[in-house]
Amino acid sequence: MAEKLVKGARISGGTRDKLATDLKKQYESGKSIRELASETGRSYGFVHRLLSEAGVTLRGRGGATRGKARKKA
Repeated sequence: MAEKLVKGARISGGTRDKLATDLKKQYESGKSIRELASETGRSYGFVHRLLSEAGVTLRGRGGATRGKARKKA
């Protein structure tokens, strides 16, 4: 479901279930929440909530991690 949804429109029932299933498949295949939000025209928070409701195990944030710096030999 790559088409953009009407901004601000309430999504419920079967439409919400289908969207959650589609987003879950795409997220599990490697797309980010931000990419999914942009493609659907919905907010990051909406997509995050929908994935959580669908039982998706969300990935951790990427990039540099904070921790003790390793000493170079």
